[in-house]
Amino acid sequence: MNKFEDARMNKFEDARMNKFEDARSTGQKEENIMGKYEQDARLLLEYVGGKENIAAVSHCVSRMRFVLNDPAKADVAKIEALKSAKGTFTQAGQFQVIIGNTVSDFYNDFIAVSGIDGVSKEAVKSAAKQNQNALQKVMSVLAEIFAPLIPAIITGGLILGFRNCIDSIYFFNNGTQTLCDISQFWSGVDSFLWLIGEAIFHMLPVCICWSVTKKMGTTQSLGIVLGLTLVSGQLLNAYAVASTAAADIPKWDFGFFTINMIGYQAQVIPAMLAAFTLVYLEKNSSARSARRSFR
Repeated sequence: MNKFEDARMNKFEDARMNKFEDARSTGQKEENIMGKYEQDARLLLEYVGGKENIAAVSHCVSRMRFVLNDPAKADVAKIEALKSAKGTFTQAGQFQVIIGNTVSDFYNDFIAVSGIDGVSKEAVKSAAKQNQNALQKVMSVLAEIFAPLIPAIITGGLILGFRNCIDSIYFFNNGTQTLCDISQFWSGVDSFLWLIGEAIFHMLPVCICWSVTKKMGTTQSLGIVLGLTLVSGQLLNAYAVASTAAADIPKWDFGFFTINMIGYQAQVIPAMLAAFTLVYLEKNSSARSARRSFR
């Protein structure tokens, strides 16, 4: 949850507390000042298994997000029968109840009747890991690694698709020429767009190494340096290996063994393996330093 959402939730809580304080000073009964979702909030609390079954709760734009200690205790049929509920589903260890655009009001009433302290969406995601199996945890990590890269990959795909339309499809002169063949302008555009397309896909290991180190909480600058090393100009471009004779492939010669100097342009799995190795080494190094400092 970002700072704006946190501030908005705090504003709702402050407003509710002020409302109760004003009511007490004027002698109003507490039940008369509760929100309009009080009854459904109490029923939802009961149907999810009570306060003791809730490890964490938050909300997003339209849904209540629960992390339940025992998801089997949630009575889905009764929850979906609530007037305020539009449906339910479980995702990434979170039991989610669809409320709609008024979810903020419902959430505030739920917090008031349950006595549970709400937490941020990030805290809910962290708590939800207790309900995930090993495969779900792995998929969750991979999703969080690749999510920041999606805009760049989409942009690169659109650019390459457009280039194929103007330099590879023979639309003109009875199917003998492309748009680039008959227009210097579009030929220049095609050449310029390749600069961006090449940067996105050939340099993909840089983005992957950065994203892995960011996700795992290690030094991001080291991840960027590692990614740049994998696609360094000193290495033979991975796309040129097939057209290069084995004897002409450059090598590092260490005397009793050699290593081919080949880059990893556009490679995903090698970049991930290298990045996780870096994460492992950095975390172990930090752990050793911490142990020494306590001796």
